[in-house]
Amino acid sequence: MNRPTKAYAEVKAMLGSASDAWEKLVGHIRFYYEIDEKWAEGKPTHKHYNNLYFKRGGKPLITLCLREGFFLVGIVLGKNERDKFDEQRESFSEEIRKQYDESEILHDGLWLGFEVRDESINDDLIRLMQIKRKPNRKILPESIEKCGQLDIGMSHEDITTHIAQSRLL
Repeated sequence: MNRPTKAYAEVKAMLGSASDAWEKLVGHIRFYYEIDEKWAEGKPTHKHYNNLYFKRGGKPLITLCLREGFFLVGIVLGKNERDKFDEQRESFSEEIRKQYDESEILHDGLWLGFEVRDESINDDLIRLMQIKRKPNRKILPESIEKCGQLDIGMSHEDITTHIAQSRLL
């Protein structure tokens, strides 16, 4: 079910120490990508409870699944994206390479899933997203720190307005 996005204060309370990693990852996506977001909630016992999907033109970039004290990240790499990963393989952390090697290739690509409790793999996740889709946002704040101040509940129009106003200051 598609519902309004939770307020960041609520998300932060649920994530606890993983909230910094969430904020930086979501902030990076909103800073560099003009992309559709979909917040989905279900029953607390269901696997699709509190998920944030980022996609453009029906093609997913990344899925973030909010859990108590951590969040899960899902990225699907197609054939061309796997070739790009293989070219850059040695620059990724051991954790990313291990997950890549252990994941099964399905009909729609290689499904990668990561449990994020801190910022240790954020840089690698960002590089995986860049392999999947190049950043496309035209209006950027002068500083990435300003991006982290964007509330998770803001719409795309609110974010664009906030960024534009930040550049005027």
